[in-house]
Amino acid sequence: MIGAIVGDIVGSIYEWDNIKKKEFKFLTKENFFTDDTVMTLAIAKALLKLDKDLKSWQTYLIKEMQTIGLKHPASGYGRYFMLWLLSKNPKPYHSYGNGAGMRISPVAYVGKTLDEVTFLSRIVTEVTHDHPEGIKAAEAIAVATFLARKKLTKPQIKKHLQKHYYPLNFTLHEIRSTYTFDETAQGSTPQAIVAFLESNSFEDAIRNAISIGGDSDTIAAMTGAVAEGFYGIPKAIQNKALSYLTKDLKDIVKNFNKQFRNL
Repeated sequence: MIGAIVGDIVGSIYEWDNIKKKEFKFLTKENFFTDDTVMTLAIAKALLKLDKDLKSWQTYLIKEMQTIGLKHPASGYGRYFMLWLLSKNPKPYHSYGNGAGMRISPVAYVGKTLDEVTFLSRIVTEVTHDHPEGIKAAEAIAVATFLARKKLTKPQIKKHLQKHYYPLNFTLHEIRSTYTFDETAQGSTPQAIVAFLESNSFEDAIRNAISIGGDSDTIAAMTGAVAEGFYGIPKAIQNKALSYLTKDLKDIVKNFNKQFRNL
């Protein structure tokens, strides 16, 4: 989950000013958190009170997403999602945007089995992104993160993802010069996964994600979620990234870690 936050913050300054290389300053005074972080933590907070009555819990989830989202109104929400945040009776709007994947990583720490993770991913995602591509993207990132946490090898993770989600038959080098901004789930989630698969460390994974351009903060958030599960996060990077958060968001991280990660 914190990996998604790191990726979001690192990518924040490159979303509209893409950099097509891996050599750049990692965390600077210009970086900031965006809606990717806010919604990841809204979901994390809701999961602290996960209930067997899933219909009732989904209502609680929506409330938390709206409450926390509107506490940080200038975080870069898309038009349709902002309308959802402001709605008195929010309904899913058939979205296949990549917001589904960038916010999903907390479920990989709550679900105890692969089936639980995939089920939770759908329950969380369908409140907004009920398009099949949105559902698939969220599930792919949640599953990849879970499998990484369970110490599967990269070839094993890739094989599972290719069987159930996306063909991953390209390299970052092949797409770097031509890849452009694509906020669809299907147009950015496979790229985020490959950025992880080609990495040799957590930081290298984030640099890979940023280096292809496109929707940099969201791609890096998805990559960071999986990379954290596989590598962990260097303490210095984690502490620096968390320093960008407001107190309410830091408190969610602390409470989630205490309940689900024994930290």
